[in-house]
Amino acid sequence: MTESQDLAPEAPEGVDTDKPSAARMYDWYLGGTHNWAVDREFGKQVVELFPQVRELARQNRQFLGRAVRAAMDAGIRQFLDLGSGVPTVGNVHEIVRKHLPEGERAGVVYVDYEPVAAAHGTLLLERDGATDWAGLVQADLRDTGAVLRHETTRRLIDFSQPVCVLMIAVLHFIGGDDHPQEIVERYRRKLAPGSWLAISHITSEGAPEEDAAAVRRFADAYRNTSNPLWVRDKADIARWFGNWPLVEPGLVHPADWRPETKLTPIEAISRPFGWCGVAENQA
Repeated sequence: MTESQDLAPEAPEGVDTDKPSAARMYDWYLGGTHNWAVDREFGKQVVELFPQVRELARQNRQFLGRAVRAAMDAGIRQFLDLGSGVPTVGNVHEIVRKHLPEGERAGVVYVDYEPVAAAHGTLLLERDGATDWAGLVQADLRDTGAVLRHETTRRLIDFSQPVCVLMIAVLHFIGGDDHPQEIVERYRRKLAPGSWLAISHITSEGAPEEDAAAVRRFADAYRNTSNPLWVRDKADIARWFGNWPLVEPGLVHPADWRPETKLTPIEAISRPFGWCGVAENQA
């Protein structure tokens, strides 16, 4: 990210550019361009509180890519990306298109309530010529009925067949009062045998006290955004998979889920601050 990117993209109608957005900040962490000065300035403050956050975001994004490819290797051709965020490098439909065998079809549905994510996601799919098999639903993932009954979801996803549901770096924005376990369960109940559920979430579990305190300060900073953030432990996240067995290697740090490269010593500093896993409906 360079200072020349202070020339922000045009704000879609209804977008609040006076308050930082978690989706746009995540885009900034990853080096994207769909963010505003308020997001970048707040992001810089957050990085000072928790310097590992940008590398952790990158490791999380790489986990998403590996999970999608693994699901495709398992024969899954439908993807529901909940809380997909602002389009940036390594979008699900791009991964699917690259790895889809010739002659086969796939379906991808992105879901995000953030107007910037919706506007730019829709534009990206149009520019990519992917609207016949990929679409975006502007909805809050907590409203499972709105997501599942949306015409785009019904057009592109056949829930009688396996689906990979992706909840990547999004559930830490859902507080206990919203009952995240029940939200996940409502999606799981919709999925056919052979379906996968992929989750990743920030944590401070097992970190030295100094680092754990940095994560707490990071979470506290997000209280001032439109998306407050909660930090949870491995046991909390494990419960969300219900009785679905985890695929190998289980519930691990994002960098440890079927890694394709070895972390450098600098990259490894960010390794402990997230949990991720993928489970399969074997009913």
